Amino acid sequence: MSTRGEELTRMRDDLRRALKKPVGERRWAMIVNTRRCTGCYACVVACMAENCSPPGVAYRRVAEMETGEYPQVSRIFMPTNCMQCDDPPCAKAAPAGAITKRPDGIVAVDYAKLRGKQVFERVQKACPYNAFSYDDGSYYTKATPALQPYEKAATYEYGAAVTRTGGSGPAGAARKCHFCLPRLGAGMLPACVTSCDGGAMFFGDAGD
Repeated sequence: MSTRGEELTRMRDDLRRALKKPVGERRWAMIVNTRRCTGCYACVVACMAENCSPPGVAYRRVAEMETGEYPQVSRIFMPTNCMQCDDPPCAKAAPAGAITKRPDGIVAVDYAKLRGKQVFERVQKACPYNAFSYDDGSYYTKATPALQPYEKAATYEYGAAVTRTGGSGPAGAARKCHFCLPRLGAGMLPACVTSCDGGAMFFGDAGD
């Protein structure tokens, strides 16, 4: 049986090989083995750190369910994020062009078009996985003397550097998981995958 380190190395090498293909010939996919998930929430923390998530914004969550009856009770943990649907229902509920399906399978958001609480509520209602969060523009350091540098840093979620505030930034818009696109482009696995203590998550090109 391979160690988690060996699994991560293999996935990283597979990812880098897939990056050599034309973008339309690769399709990113994530698989979760719930029997391995221990509910440690390391994936949630890693995701928030990687994306500098503000209050109320979570691209990744862990649902907890209890089964059985006392004394035979067990708990199941289900990590969830955007499933990058083939035919995303959120796109139909969004303004034209606000949510699109990339050739590599990732469902992308245009923050300049997916703005406002009402728009967020429409796409969240359409999503069967509750994958969206609304960025209301707040900061963890609110009411302190100054914002921290990480809170003012640009985001590279969809390729271009964008500041959080302003008409094209994520503040005031609906946000969701994008499989850590900047990391993928650099040949690195998503932060949630590399941080998983239980080795429950696997990532790569679905064509492999």
